Amino acid sequence: MKLVITIPAYNEEKTIARVVAEVPRAIEGVDQVEVLVIDDGSTDGTVQQAKEAGADRVVSHSGNMGVGAAFATGRDSALGMGADIIVTMDADGQFDPKDIPRLIEPVLEGQADFVTGSRFLDKRLTPKMSRIKRIGNSFFTRIVNSLTGQKLADTQCGFRAYSWEAALRSNTFADFTYTQEVLIDLLYKKMKVREVPIQVREREGESRVVTHWYSYGLKALVIAIRTFRDHEPLKFFGSVSLLALIPGVIIGLFMLAHWVSTGGTSPFTSLLYLVVALLVMGTIFIVLALIADMLDRLREIEDELLYESKRQRYKDGGRLPR
Repeated sequence: MKLVITIPAYNEEKTIARVVAEVPRAIEGVDQVEVLVIDDGSTDGTVQQAKEAGADRVVSHSGNMGVGAAFATGRDSALGMGADIIVTMDADGQFDPKDIPRLIEPVLEGQADFVTGSRFLDKRLTPKMSRIKRIGNSFFTRIVNSLTGQKLADTQCGFRAYSWEAALRSNTFADFTYTQEVLIDLLYKKMKVREVPIQVREREGESRVVTHWYSYGLKALVIAIRTFRDHEPLKFFGSVSLLALIPGVIIGLFMLAHWVSTGGTSPFTSLLYLVVALLVMGTIFIVLALIADMLDRLREIEDELLYESKRQRYKDGGRLPR
C-alpha cells in the first residue's frame, strides 16, 4: 500500500520545507509514503526548499496555472508514482500533516472512496476567520449540498484523501480551483465520501488563491454551476425553461381573461410581446434541455472510456505500465 502526499505550491519558500518535513513517513496500514510537490510556476526558492526538505519528487509548471491545474498534475503524477491513496494538502502550513493517518483511515478501512477534512464538523476545532469568509464557506457548502443531496459541513477544504478508484474517476477542467468541482463530480459518480474533523493552524502570509473574496467567490460559483450543468443538464436547462414559461403562461392567462371580459387587450396590449418572448424563450430552453440530456449520455460513455483507459495505464495498484 503506497501513499503519495501531493502539495501544490506557488511561491511558498517560507513554509514548504516545514510542511514536507512534517509529513509522517511511517503510517499503520501503509507500506510506503512519498511526498510530491507540484511547483505551480514559483519564482522564489520553493523548489530548492522542497528538495532540501526531503520531497521525493517535484513537478514544475512552466508558469502559474492555478491550483486546479496543480491538483490535476498532482493526481496524475501520483498515480504514475504508484499511489494507492493520494492526499492533497496546502503548502502554506495551515494543515497539520499529523492528521494524515486519521484522514486516510476511512479509505484504508474501505468505508469511503474519498475523505475531506472538515474545519466545522467539530465545533471545538472551528478556526477563527473573518465574517465574510465564514459566510462564503457556508454559502458554498449549502450550494454543493443542495446540488448533491449531501449534508456536509465543509466543502471548501483542500485537505483530502482519495482512493485509487476515486482518483481514476475524477475529471476536472477548471484551472483556478478544484475543491467544489471534484467533490460534485465524484458525488455524482456515486463515490462514497466521509468527513474527518481537522484543526487548521494559522496561515503564514496571504492566501495565494483567495486574493479577493468576491473574485474567488464568483469564479468558484461559476465552476460549481458548470459542474452541475454537465451532470444534470435536464434539470439545469429545464429550470431555466420554467423560469420563462411559468410567468409567460400566467401573464398569457391574465391577458386571455381580460380579453374575454372586455373584448380587447387595452391597456395591456404591450404585454403580448412579453408573453410571446417568454414562451419562445421557454420553448428554446426545453429543446436545449433535451439536446443536453442526450449529450450527457455521450459524456457518461466518454467518462467510462477514459476511466478504463486510465485503469489500464495505472494498473497493478497504480504502477506505471511496463
